[in-house]
Amino acid sequence: MARPFLFFHLAFALCFLLVRYLLSADAAVVEHTFHVGNLSVELLGQSQVITAVNGQFPGPKIEARDGDTVVVHVVNLSPYNMSIHWHGILQRLSCWADGPNMVSQCPIRPAGGRYTYRFNVTGQEGTLWWHAHVSFLRATVYGALLLRPAPGASYPFPRPHREATILLGEWWNASVVDVERQALLAGGAPNISVALTINGLTAGGYQLAVERGRTYLLRIINAALNYQLFFKVAAHSFTVVAADACYTDPYHTDVVVVAPGQTVDALMRADAHPGRRYYMAAQVYQSLANATYSATTTGLVTYYQGRRRRQPPPPPMMPGMPAFNDSATAQRFYASLTGLLQDGGAPTVPLHVDTRMLVTFGLGVTPCAPAQTLCNRTRGSVAASMNNVSFQFPTAMSLLEARMRREAGGMYTRDFPDRPPVMFDFTSAAASADPAVMATSKGTKVKALRYGETLEVVLQNTAILGAENHPLHLHGFNFYVLAQGVGNFNAHRHVRTYNLVNPHQRNTVAVPAGGWAAIRFTADNPGMWIMHCHLDAHLPFGLAMAFEVDDGPTPDTALPPPPPDYPQC
Repeated sequence: MARPFLFFHLAFALCFLLVRYLLSADAAVVEHTFHVGNLSVELLGQSQVITAVNGQFPGPKIEARDGDTVVVHVVNLSPYNMSIHWHGILQRLSCWADGPNMVSQCPIRPAGGRYTYRFNVTGQEGTLWWHAHVSFLRATVYGALLLRPAPGASYPFPRPHREATILLGEWWNASVVDVERQALLAGGAPNISVALTINGLTAGGYQLAVERGRTYLLRIINAALNYQLFFKVAAHSFTVVAADACYTDPYHTDVVVVAPGQTVDALMRADAHPGRRYYMAAQVYQSLANATYSATTTGLVTYYQGRRRRQPPPPPMMPGMPAFNDSATAQRFYASLTGLLQDGGAPTVPLHVDTRMLVTFGLGVTPCAPAQTLCNRTRGSVAASMNNVSFQFPTAMSLLEARMRREAGGMYTRDFPDRPPVMFDFTSAAASADPAVMATSKGTKVKALRYGETLEVVLQNTAILGAENHPLHLHGFNFYVLAQGVGNFNAHRHVRTYNLVNPHQRNTVAVPAGGWAAIRFTADNPGMWIMHCHLDAHLPFGLAMAFEVDDGPTPDTALPPPPPDYPQC
């Protein structure tokens, strides 16, 4: 009996290796070179020198399939430090390629510094994007990252006739580096942008031609620095099929809401009157109660005509947009998304939780630093914090390198608190009068997690210095959004509202103004992963923290050493 048993196992092993070979044969290496440098752009009647990739604004589109390896050689010819983040890529065992400056790497130095990012696309399909993760430079250094199904696989929705990438951004008639520097010196908010853009063009510049009766996949990316956006197309509606490259149950709507860092895949059927033209519009959504600024930009949807038009078309139709402060519409969109259980599959959300955290976040004040020469010494500087800790980026080496060298001492501490130091009515504006509540401490504190540990985090927005919807982005993971709501989180009442069957997954959650969101994920990706607000005005003021995830017990669950060209500080 031993020989047939041995033969069976040998045959099984050979079949397994053959299948792996055939699967790997379909995988490809997608390779790009990014030359980062100065580019002169003419917008709004003014010439502006910006930082861009390969002389393009927005930058090059990267397209890959599930299972591919992506290799991007970055050559920094700009006058600024640079790093590139592949927003939403899980970076399984490749944290060295994640990109946040001084977290997973030191910057790529100006005047010719180089670094090659290499990562695998594993179990991901949909729309992501890449952007600079230094200063405000992502205002112009960004592009789409499109992940298609593996060869032989298909979308879990009807195949569209065509697709269009819609990159929504902001524009300043000034150096964005100077805009950030001025805000930091003054300890206040940066100057607002002067326009919104669609694919790098201001109002009316972008056009999408469609055929009546066809279905189009719109890959909508909010690359704006500081504004959530409403997106509509006049006389058309959408079926949302994915968010942050995670498939959703089909959700029918005439408005898409997308926060900075988020993406939405939406099917649009071209079923309007073909003799007209239609504006697509992106409009600022303001969740801050006393905000008055709003802005709108447009593109144009036109229909192919079978014969030459004898008369000029009527003026384009503008969609009816929500009020710029319509939080009810925004929250209804965010709360309506659910995750797609493909092929009738069982729920995948982890039910056992090892660690629970309550993380409050928002704005506060701190004494002006000596370098803040324009700061009001009486009022102090704006600070942002999570659990009253204002995150400070290291300067001598990246957090990930310090983890590898086991040199946490002096670089960071593993004492990020599981709960805020003071419990109070987080959504009350009156809390701003309490110095104990307003005060923040500065530090580089991380939360250490065992490999395989399941974590639930309740993200509680505060009303200190104003309640505002904050998009929080977690690197290295997709998380389940179990529930979200307004007011203070109440465990006895709100845990019962958790969706443990088909919650949608994201990498960036828009936490309601004066509200909360409960997320859950399993820490099965070793490395150092930052979680931060994707309103870029808040990141340099400290609205961030990091998770340090231990290596697993086997070689294939441990982070490999860094590549040989890893940047040094």
